[in-house]
Amino acid sequence: MPTAITHVQPGSIAERLGLRAGDLLEAIAGEPVIDQIDYQALTANARFDIRIRRGTEERTLHVRKQDWEPLGLTLDQTIVSNPRPCKNHCIFCFIDQMPPGMRKTLYVKDDDWRLSLMMGNYITMTNIDDAEFDRIIRRRVSPLFISVQCTDPDMRVKMLRNPNAAQIMDKLRLLKANGIRFHCQIVLCPGWNDGEILMKSIRELAELAPAAQSIALVPIGLTKHRDGLPYIKPYDSQMAAALIESVKPLQEKYLQDMGTRFVFPADEFYCLSGLPIPEDEEYEDYPQIENGVGMLRMFQTDLMYAAEDDPVEETPPRRLCIATGTSIAPFLQQLCNQYAPRGTIVEVRPIINRFFGETVTVAGLITGGDLVEQCRDVVADEILIVRSMIRAEGDIFLDNMTIEEVRKALPAPLRITESTGEGFWRAISGCRD
Repeated sequence: MPTAITHVQPGSIAERLGLRAGDLLEAIAGEPVIDQIDYQALTANARFDIRIRRGTEERTLHVRKQDWEPLGLTLDQTIVSNPRPCKNHCIFCFIDQMPPGMRKTLYVKDDDWRLSLMMGNYITMTNIDDAEFDRIIRRRVSPLFISVQCTDPDMRVKMLRNPNAAQIMDKLRLLKANGIRFHCQIVLCPGWNDGEILMKSIRELAELAPAAQSIALVPIGLTKHRDGLPYIKPYDSQMAAALIESVKPLQEKYLQDMGTRFVFPADEFYCLSGLPIPEDEEYEDYPQIENGVGMLRMFQTDLMYAAEDDPVEETPPRRLCIATGTSIAPFLQQLCNQYAPRGTIVEVRPIINRFFGETVTVAGLITGGDLVEQCRDVVADEILIVRSMIRAEGDIFLDNMTIEEVRKALPAPLRITESTGEGFWRAISGCRD
């Protein structure tokens, strides 16, 4: 099916060839263009033909350019607006644990390898047919981000509740054989894929290095809305500490054998256990930062540099309240005690998640209603929250409360800060954005 051209860059090769918005792109180098992935790969060369349709007229144009020089077209972005859906029914799926009545976009379950390449989304690879798998290899897409969960085929089928889940190792070996790199994720569900199954999964994935580049170990997120899903015990402090200690010998072995620690527990395990956050060098090049692995260390490092670059020793007397998730609250209070200028008193207030359930402890899932209800008695000059609590458009919380509704209901002015060490420093030191 032809792909619509939505924009032609002024002064580009495409404009010089006479292409216009509204033209239909039928083929490049004799191959159909399914999406942006095909377009980027097929236009990377210096010489190729392009076939377009304008109304009833079909034309073939000859392109000559420098390697990797952009052609200058923007195509219909159906990848983001209409991603390929997930076909699993995972026991740990957070979307299946959300209450009814929320906005429709929050219930979209994508499992699209193209978004994995373009945006770092994790995929299970259970909905990729042979033709699409061949396209992954032909286009040499790297890196991909793959939700493995475990390498044991029977357990993976049970966890994903999809018979197609059993072939994960066969697919990963094919990716390695064809030079495709990938990062792995294991969402840990106590009693399911932990213990010896976890150790086996780590060992088998390590055998796929260097194609397999890293593993993130992430604790399952459990809400109170689990109707129809099996019981899973949440991680507690002892379980989190045991997990961290069990991984340390493997990290040391892989560092010696492969030059990388390879497997990294998520920050939440350190928050739960109370164990110290690893040092900066232990996260290497932060391969799983978007998966909550090393965010706290990077946050603290950035805060340290921001405080050194823009020192504020003392401020006029002021009181701040930082409303945040229960897991990160002790860590933030320590940073406030260490870095807040003299004259500034900072209370870190952990917000218990009543909307999703108390087992949900991260700041990004705090709703406007919980924020308002638990900050009614705050005495402060300002209440600070991180931007991740509201949607990208910056207007509403997960429970559809607007920013203005929350502002009016709080007893102090609300300030939204960036989720970075520099943004944190600007807020507690009194700098304006």
